[in-house]
Amino acid sequence: MAFYAFYGTALVILILHFTGWLKRNNLEWLVLVLAVATFPAVIFLK
Repeated sequence: MAFYAFYGTALVILILHFTGWLKRNNLEWLVLVLAVATFPAVIFLK
């Protein structure tokens, strides 16, 4: 269940990134956090 919650959150972050919302609100660092968190999420949550 946590695996699907992670990917749901990742999808929302990517949509907000491509629409420019993250850049307007100075939250672009969330994309980097998502990139770093992907590997452990795939290894430990699957």
